[in-house]
Amino acid sequence: METKKTGTTTVGIRARDGVILAADTQASLDHMVETLNIRKIIPITDRIAITTAGSVGDVQALARMLEAEARYYRFTWNREMSTKAMANLLSNILNENKWFPYLVQIIIGGYVEEPTLANLDPMGGLIFDDYTATGSGSPFAIAVLEDGFKKDMSVEEAKELAVRAVRTAGKRDVYTGSRKVQVVVITKEEMTEEFVEF
Repeated sequence: METKKTGTTTVGIRARDGVILAADTQASLDHMVETLNIRKIIPITDRIAITTAGSVGDVQALARMLEAEARYYRFTWNREMSTKAMANLLSNILNENKWFPYLVQIIIGGYVEEPTLANLDPMGGLIFDDYTATGSGSPFAIAVLEDGFKKDMSVEEAKELAVRAVRTAGKRDVYTGSRKVQVVVITKEEMTEEFVEF
């Protein structure tokens, strides 16, 4: 029986004054490109977003859960849930379902109290870091991040590095690609999205 392969490359970088998330916009299934225009970065609140690598349906279900929990938290406590709290909540949800796991690898990034970036595996393993990558192109992307990352990078420097990492993965990983990179920048003031051509 032939196995179905999907692929992507998503990247996250914690900068001095914000968090940058970047992803390719190609969706693949086996040896076919299903679309060149998918958004792989999903806003959860106006200051927190997640990236998708793995099962699209699983990530969408998790995003809906997190959105509901964030609204409930705001209603109950009259303040926004922090990125760290949301990352821990997502880690618990994934771990509770480890026998029938969500087939995802997620980067969560946000700026509620401070710039925060975390990587979660399907079993709920949670790592807070300055930069990370997920998906089939992640070995190529992480090499670019390792080489280019500096502490206290500006948002603009981090954005350029994130785009370069996704582009590099797109050149070498057959399941990553399309002609543009989705980039989300989250600062204390706002969350912005743009598409950068390859």
